[in-house]
Amino acid sequence: MIQTLFSPLRGLYDWTMRMAAHRLAERYLAFVSFIESVIFPIPPDVMLIPMVLAHRDRFLRYATICTIASVVGGVGGYLIGYGLFDVIGKPIVAFYGYEEALEQARASFAEYGWLIVIGGGLTPLPFKIVTIASGAMELNLATFVLASIVSRGARFYIVAVLLRLFGGPIRTLIEERFGLMTTLFFVLLVGGFLAVKWLH
Repeated sequence: MIQTLFSPLRGLYDWTMRMAAHRLAERYLAFVSFIESVIFPIPPDVMLIPMVLAHRDRFLRYATICTIASVVGGVGGYLIGYGLFDVIGKPIVAFYGYEEALEQARASFAEYGWLIVIGGGLTPLPFKIVTIASGAMELNLATFVLASIVSRGARFYIVAVLLRLFGGPIRTLIEERFGLMTTLFFVLLVGGFLAVKWLH
C-alpha cells in the first residue's frame, strides 16, 4: 500500500508499524485512524494488517476500532472545513497539492457530495481532503457521517475479513493492489449510478 516513502514520512511509517506491536496497540490504532481523517499521511491499514495477522480472532474488533475512530476523525475534519477552512483546512489541502482538485469538485458537491465521500473513503485518495472539503462545501452533516460509515466500514472490514480468511498470503495483494481494486469498484459503482439516473 505504501511502496516508497519520502524520508520525512518514513519515520512516521516506521513509528506506525512499531505501534502495531505495542501493548497498547488498539489505542494507537484508534489514534492513527482518527488523525488520518484529519491530517496524518499514513493510512490505518499499516497497523490494521499486522494486528489482524497477529490476532486473527480479533479481526472484527480491529476493523470496528478503525471504522469508528476514522468516522469520528472525519467529523473533526468536516468541522475544520466548515469553520476553520482558511486557518487550518486550506494549509492541509495545499500540503497534499489538492487545491485545484478541490475547486473543480466545488460544483459537484451539492449533488454528488455523498458519492465523493464514499469514493474518498474507499479509494487511495487522502480521506482528510474529502472530510475538510465536505465541511467547506457545507455538505449535510448527516449525509457525510452516513457516507463515511459506509465507505470507511467497507474498506476496513474487507481488509480484515480477507486477512482472517487467507492470512499472510493475501497480505502482499492487499498492500499492493487493494487501492486499485477499490478504485475499480468505485468506478463501477459510479457508472451504475449514472446509468440508472440516465435511464430514468
